[in-house]
Amino acid sequence: MKNRTLNAIDIFSGCGGLSEELRQAGFRVVAGVEADKNAAKAYRLNHKETVLFEDDIRKLDTGKILKLLNGSPLHLLAGCPPCQGFSSIRKLNRRSAVRDERNKLINEYYRFVEELNPLTIMLENVPGIVDYTLFKSIVRKLKKLEYNIVYKVVDVSNYSVPQRRKRLVMVGSKLCKINIAEGKNSVVTVREALGKLKNVNQDDDLQKIYPHHSERIQKMIALIPKNGGGRKDLPEEYQLACHKKENVGFNDVYGRLRWDTVSSTITGGCLNPSKGRFLHPEEDRCISAREASLLQTFPIDYKFPLDIPKVELSLLIGNALPPAFSKIQAENIFRHIENCYDRHFQ
Repeated sequence: MKNRTLNAIDIFSGCGGLSEELRQAGFRVVAGVEADKNAAKAYRLNHKETVLFEDDIRKLDTGKILKLLNGSPLHLLAGCPPCQGFSSIRKLNRRSAVRDERNKLINEYYRFVEELNPLTIMLENVPGIVDYTLFKSIVRKLKKLEYNIVYKVVDVSNYSVPQRRKRLVMVGSKLCKINIAEGKNSVVTVREALGKLKNVNQDDDLQKIYPHHSERIQKMIALIPKNGGGRKDLPEEYQLACHKKENVGFNDVYGRLRWDTVSSTITGGCLNPSKGRFLHPEEDRCISAREASLLQTFPIDYKFPLDIPKVELSLLIGNALPPAFSKIQAENIFRHIENCYDRHFQ
């Protein structure tokens, strides 16, 4: 099996972080699928060799992908269906889950598996998905298609990602028993991640993108202690009224990152300090778009569109699957295919 080209497709491709690491792990990424125009723009900036279907996946005929494969096997189908509908935060103060049309997109993941018959599969999502009947149903149906399935919740900080971020990862194989790659348990700190900026071109426009604030908010940021301080450290006159209420959550808003540990989760609000602990550890500003992408473990030269609103850019970066995590999972699957392929088809 060694030295054979291994084909992969990446559905719900986002800005292309998973495709980047599939490629680095040795796969040929034949096709991607992404409906969001900004994400598709970012994908094309970085993956010119991959055919990207900028389509609503519910309307995409998988025959178009089979045509690209031209009779070759599909070794891996990977994807991360939109996860906001499964997020635990959507269930706060509710007895049941929030109805969200995006939840149903996991059915499209199953459709692609059923129609394309890949040898292995990988799916990533938020931990809360395991409690949903729909996910459990998909797992049962995948097993009926004769996939060996395993899934678990992991913290990506154990996989050389400099942030706390719990994710559900599921892998499956028709070849033989498969395992989820274990983490390296080697912590990468904020200092190590952002230290890469020493090697960046000083004209990097992405490093110049961060929010600018009113004079009062800017003074408030300046008063927050360096290296891990937060809104609770502010003088009372700078405490926001909404934060003075008892049992108020979201304690990380207007918080600084700490140099020598991992960051908080980089979310779609990562370029807004009112959305989380996104202030620079030392400078009196929010982290930049480039710094957020480095904490997500994108390569330092990864391209993002600069002609889109800042809020859209932060969504592209924060909603991505951290490439360093996906690379470890992809390398594990690549080795699995090499070890099991010939044995399976003997």
